[in-house]
Amino acid sequence: METPLTPAPGLSRRLGAEVWLKREDLQPVFSFKNRGAYNKMAQMSAAEQKNGVIAASAGNHAQGVAAAARHLGIKATIVMGRNTPSIKVDAVKARGAKVVLHGDGFPQASAHAAQLQSEDNLTFVHPFDDVDVIAGQGTVGMEIVNQHPRRPDIVFVPVGGGGLIAGIAAYIKYLYPNTKIVGVEVQGSACLHAAMQAGRRVKLPLETLDLFADGVSVAQVGKENFKVARKCVDHVVVCSIDEVCAAIKDVFEETRVVAEPAGALAVAGMKRYLTENPAVDQSVVAIVSGANVNFDRLRHISERAEIGEQREAILAVTIDEEKGSFLKFCRALGKRSITEFNYRWARDSKAHIYVGMQVATPVDRDDAVAELLRRGYAVVDMTNNEAAKLHVRHMVGGRSIGAEEELLFRFEFPERPGALLQFLSGVGAQWNITLFHYRNHGAAYGRVLVGFAASAGERPKLLKFLQRIGYRFWEESDNPVFIFEHQFGAIDNMEIQRVTANRVEGYRFCNFA
Repeated sequence: METPLTPAPGLSRRLGAEVWLKREDLQPVFSFKNRGAYNKMAQMSAAEQKNGVIAASAGNHAQGVAAAARHLGIKATIVMGRNTPSIKVDAVKARGAKVVLHGDGFPQASAHAAQLQSEDNLTFVHPFDDVDVIAGQGTVGMEIVNQHPRRPDIVFVPVGGGGLIAGIAAYIKYLYPNTKIVGVEVQGSACLHAAMQAGRRVKLPLETLDLFADGVSVAQVGKENFKVARKCVDHVVVCSIDEVCAAIKDVFEETRVVAEPAGALAVAGMKRYLTENPAVDQSVVAIVSGANVNFDRLRHISERAEIGEQREAILAVTIDEEKGSFLKFCRALGKRSITEFNYRWARDSKAHIYVGMQVATPVDRDDAVAELLRRGYAVVDMTNNEAAKLHVRHMVGGRSIGAEEELLFRFEFPERPGALLQFLSGVGAQWNITLFHYRNHGAAYGRVLVGFAASAGERPKLLKFLQRIGYRFWEESDNPVFIFEHQFGAIDNMEIQRVTANRVEGYRFCNFA
């Protein structure tokens, strides 16, 4: 189905360029994926169509294959992980495909799909690394050229495995060699950026892949896709999760549609690129590639949108535990709007405050921190701290009275019935848990923050134990947010200022054995 190319007046005013949005969220499956799937199946022989097709996907590709197969009268089997949200499973079934649930994620589902393909003589429909799929996605570029009132100067395209950008770039560059094609990736899944830098395809470690923008969470750009991208893609922008959330808000304000994280990625990259490389009076296009977002993810997205726009500061502050100290602190903040205020008594003489406040710019944030420091408050800026944003802002905590020695870790585990119980059974069997915070973000993976009663000397043994469990995890023991909460007495004001000035995130990733 042809989708509209619509102007974005709000973004145009803010960015100083003529901004257009290519609305692939308006496809019948709410993403562009039906284009490539349809073209692939339309090119199959009559015998292949009779045997049927198979695909592995937990998202938009599954719905695209199912819809295209129904339109062409082809039997389709889709293999999905058991942790796939039910809304996606139901959507694929509603389009007539057979759904097979296998494994806890895409790698296991993909392997099982390959096995079924061989056993049943089915045709595998790859989500991106296939010339027919690439050509199908390229029809987006054809429509942009036909619909745009003049030659676009820059086209921003989200990148997962590279099917969409390869198709668009090949078509537009053939007609308009001077039009810039800019790919946009999210931190943690920037496989095309890594490949362009290395001059060859690079496989990112699976344990480091970002899972928030799951539609573009791919470890390696496709072989056929990279052949096109290295010749036709001019630049690759890498965005943060917070920038993506802010872009979702931008798309909503322009269209009143809630894009999925991968769907708003091109808008996030456009904003970053045009901020660094102003394109005054130029015409730019960003692909809104999909809108298949779970409703219960919206809370998490809205929380981080203001940070992505750099309009919210998150600070950890210590005040005197005495009458009037709250009032004194609020006066120090001035007339700034408070978005969040958490308090935790820590000692007889000190109290810990976790405060969110609206700021106009990053400079305004720095000025607010400087003013608090000038007034004698100990401050740690947590605005860019992942653990703080995921967990601590939803906790009012402090050091457990009995936990003199504690090691802290962040985990991600497949979100499916019984998963939390299984996780607790795994981590709690041998180690005493001192802290536990779990949030369901409406995604395929749950996030957990766990404290263990363990000394530094026991850390190697604990790490070995955690690696055997097999969940992705990050150690947070040295994160400033926990240094602040747990060990404030050991940090003087000069150290706090140094941490604030350097914006230290302070966590490290633990590789699996």
